[in-house]
Amino acid sequence: MFDFVVIGAGVIGGMVARELALSGGSVCIVEAMGDVAMGATRANSAIVHAGFDAKEGSLKARFNVRGSEMMEGVCRDLGVKYKRNGSLVVGFTDEDRETLAELLRRGEKNGVKGLRIVEREELLSIEKNIGEGVKYALVAPSGAIVCPYELCIASVGNAMDNGAELKCNFKVTKIEKIEHGYRVFAGESYVEGAVVVNAAGVFSDEIAALVGISDFTVHPRRGEYMLLDKECGSLIGHTVFRCPSKMGKGILVSPTVDGNLLLGPTAEDIEDKSDTATSAAGIASVRAAALEQVAGVNLGKVITTFTGLRAVGSTGDFIINMKDGFINCAGIESPGLTSAPAIAEYIASLLGLTRDKTKNPTRRAAHYFRELSTEEKNALIAKRPEFAHVICRCETVTEGEILDAIRANPRPSDLDGVKRRTRASMGRCQGGFCSPYIVELLARELGVPFTAVTKCGGGSYINIGRTKEN
Repeated sequence: MFDFVVIGAGVIGGMVARELALSGGSVCIVEAMGDVAMGATRANSAIVHAGFDAKEGSLKARFNVRGSEMMEGVCRDLGVKYKRNGSLVVGFTDEDRETLAELLRRGEKNGVKGLRIVEREELLSIEKNIGEGVKYALVAPSGAIVCPYELCIASVGNAMDNGAELKCNFKVTKIEKIEHGYRVFAGESYVEGAVVVNAAGVFSDEIAALVGISDFTVHPRRGEYMLLDKECGSLIGHTVFRCPSKMGKGILVSPTVDGNLLLGPTAEDIEDKSDTATSAAGIASVRAAALEQVAGVNLGKVITTFTGLRAVGSTGDFIINMKDGFINCAGIESPGLTSAPAIAEYIASLLGLTRDKTKNPTRRAAHYFRELSTEEKNALIAKRPEFAHVICRCETVTEGEILDAIRANPRPSDLDGVKRRTRASMGRCQGGFCSPYIVELLARELGVPFTAVTKCGGGSYINIGRTKEN
C-alpha cells in the first residue's frame, strides 16, 4: 500500500505528488492518458497571474497570490523557464475604465503589489504596439509567463526521482474504501493508498462520485488558441489582456517563454469533456480581438492552432477539501497553473507534512545544453558526440537532448511526448523534417519496432512499413 495515491498527472497532480514525495511518503500517480500533462496543462495560456482578478477572500485569490510568489523559486528548482514580463489589462471605453478601477481595488485587497492604472500616452511608452482603440490599462508588474507542460513534466519527474511511481493508461473506474485507506481500480488492476488525492481535472467530479461525493459538478470550458512563429515573439513584451467577463479573462496576446506569440483563448461552455476541436468561428474571434488589443499582429505567421478545456466547478471557486483521507482538488480553472505550487503546499499542510531533508527538490533543466558556453558545449560533445547532431533545425534541438529526455523521468513513449519535453518539432515546420529521426530514436531506446511508434498514443501510428522492400 502506498501512503498516497494521486489521481491525475496534470500540473496540479504533479505539483501535489512532488510535495508528497519530498515529505518522504510513498506516492503513486495514476493517469488515464498515455503521458503526463495531457489535459488542461497541455493547452492553456501559460500565464502566472498576478492575482487581481479573483474575488477577495476566495481560494482562487489566496492560492493565486501565494502561487505567484512561489513560482519563480519553484521553476528555478525544477529547471523550468520562467519570465516575469508583467501584465496589462487594456480598456477601450469608460465602462472598461470602471472595471479596471475595480480590478485595482480587488488586487490591492488580495495583496498584489505594484498595481496602477495608466492612460494611453504612458501606455505607449510601456508597449509601443498597443492597439489604436486602447485608452487605459491596468499594469501588474508581478505577472509572468511559464511553460505549463514543462512545469508538469519536471514536477512529476522530480517526484519520481524521489521515489514516486507513475502509472499511465490507468483510467480510474472504481474506488473502494478499505480498512486503512482506499483501493483505486482501473478495470481489474488496482493500487491502494492510505490517502487519495483527486486531481483529475474536468473528470474530478466523476472521480469524487466514485466515493459518494456529489455536492459539486465540473464542466469543460473550451478555449481556442493561435500560436505564431518566433519571428513575432518580440512584438510585445507584456501579456495583454482584455477586461474580464463572467466567462473569464478574455482573449490575450502574450509572448511565450520560448519566444513565440500566443493569441487566445475563446470561452465556450460545452458538455463533451473530450472535445478539443478548433472551429472557424472560434479562431475568427481570436483574430479579431487580438488585432484590437495589439497593432501589427502578423496572422500570416500562425504555425498552429489548438484548443484546451478548462475545468469549471459549480461552486465558482476552487474545490479543495479533505474527508476520510480523500482529498478533492477540483474545479481548478484559471488561475490554476499559477496556484499549483500553493495548492501543493496547502495539501501537505492539511496532512501535517514537512519536507524530508534527505530528498532532492531540484532537477536539471531539460534544455541545459543551449545554456552552456561554447567551451562547455565542445567539452560535452567530446564526451557525447550525439550533442553535435542537430535533429530539429527549427528549434535547434540535438540528438543528445532528445536521448536525455527519452531516458529521464517521466519517460515519453511517443512523438508528442518528445515534443513536449524538448520542443523538437514545435517550430515553423511542425516536425516535417525531424519526425522520422525522432521516431528512429524512440524505437531504438524503447526497444520497439519503428512502425510501433505513435504520434500521441492509441492508434495514431505514423508508419506502416518501409518503402522499397519486397
